[in-house]
Amino acid sequence: MSTLSYTVTDSVTMLRRNLKHAVRYPSMTIPVVVIPVVLLLLFVYVFGNALGAGVAPGAHGHYVDYVAPGIILMATTYGSVSVAVHICSDMTEGIVNRFRTLSISRAAVLNGHVLGGVIQTLLTVVLVVGAALLTGFRPDATPLEWLATAGLLTLVIVALTMLSAAMGLRAKTVEAASNAPFPLTFLPFLGSAIVPTDSMPTAVRWFAEYQPFTPVTETLRGLLMGTAIGDSAVIAVAWCLGLTVLGFFWARSAYDRA
Repeated sequence: MSTLSYTVTDSVTMLRRNLKHAVRYPSMTIPVVVIPVVLLLLFVYVFGNALGAGVAPGAHGHYVDYVAPGIILMATTYGSVSVAVHICSDMTEGIVNRFRTLSISRAAVLNGHVLGGVIQTLLTVVLVVGAALLTGFRPDATPLEWLATAGLLTLVIVALTMLSAAMGLRAKTVEAASNAPFPLTFLPFLGSAIVPTDSMPTAVRWFAEYQPFTPVTETLRGLLMGTAIGDSAVIAVAWCLGLTVLGFFWARSAYDRA
């Protein structure tokens, strides 16, 4: 077998290990699903009437149609926390040192965590989309637009997973690893996920318009609800690719150094 074949085989083994851990130890998996759903219910049924009154009528007159794409994006950020915790747990508990004594690819451990995190977060997004539909979310996207939505969300998840893996590798404790990705979960609130950016104070609006989650949110909203996308799609993809490259080299460097 070639080196690439060994790497792929070992990575699949590590992926299977991480998915089994997610099933056997759901304490990190369940909150990743529950928190976005709770936020969706909160903003639709508690704050929906008040916030919806200030949203421009581009979302069919229903606040759920405006906020649901933002909550779906938030689901991708909460999935990143579990990746950081799991990989930090492996590094601090010594299992990685055990793996290094075996005849397995060095890249397999990191690959397994990243792939496992991507798969789990994608499943979370599907569940959140289902919850949004149950609360009255009514997208008018075509099959091609749904496919583009899935592709963009996958790019976002890969980028956030790579960054979170690097944070987990750099963290000294599991507690620190659980806190490191927190800014990623908070940034969508400082974008257009909940309210339009033009309703914010000048300084906050400037930050909201130029941070990465706003173009992603606007692209998702445009694909699902038919609102204007403009150059948001290009900017969103550029952010995703840039963060993925940054996370990849940061994670690889941290793993080799560890």
